Amino acid sequence: MDDQRTEHQLYGELAEWWPLISPVDEYAEEALFIAGMLRSAAIPVRDVLELGSGGGHTASHLKRMFAMTLVDLSTGMLAVSRRLNPECRHLLGDMRSVRLRRRFDAVLVHDAIGYMTSETALAEVMATAFTHCRPGGVAVFVPDRTVESFQPTTGYGGGDGPAGRAARFLEWTFDPDPSDTWILTEYAFMLKEASDEVRVVHETHRLGLFSRAAWLRLLGRAGFEAGVVTEMTAQDRPPRELFTGHRPR
Repeated sequence: MDDQRTEHQLYGELAEWWPLISPVDEYAEEALFIAGMLRSAAIPVRDVLELGSGGGHTASHLKRMFAMTLVDLSTGMLAVSRRLNPECRHLLGDMRSVRLRRRFDAVLVHDAIGYMTSETALAEVMATAFTHCRPGGVAVFVPDRTVESFQPTTGYGGGDGPAGRAARFLEWTFDPDPSDTWILTEYAFMLKEASDEVRVVHETHRLGLFSRAAWLRLLGRAGFEAGVVTEMTAQDRPPRELFTGHRPR
């Protein structure tokens, strides 16, 4: 099934570790680039809806420029974000089906879109974005990879917190079957308490992988004027492709 994030420990019992697993400062550069994409709307952008907002690390940078409404499926991650972003509105909801009965100048869907592993689920998120986007507004999607850019990878990261707590992670991403629309990432989380006791948690995440053509086709079918922009980054990683959907006036 698609979007099973609430079944993962990372978004449940381990949510409180998120600020150490993925430090908020690491989001500053990409948030600035995303802000530029949000401003590509044909109307002034003030109110932004983020679907799949997680721990709120992207929003913590964007809130300086926009009024942010944050929606996520995980109560644990919303709790983390509320502490970081108390001035933002937080709502529990599934990005495929949530309906807020209002529109926004722009809609952002960051890498949580990766948990959509079928075109049907991806199209449902695009429909949610279109429904909540004002005429002249824009929706921005930030998948980690496309079929064209995919390569098996190994990565690591983490950070240190107050009172001796710290976290590190190792991730290994590969494609068991190139004929389908999903890949696997194996995670190992190493979590150190203030007592120096360390525990290791392993879990598997299934993530969607779609071609550039599929992204553009589905965005057009949702009603958007579809586009793609290559990210500019100084980070030591390949740049991502961001997909934009401009809603006609």
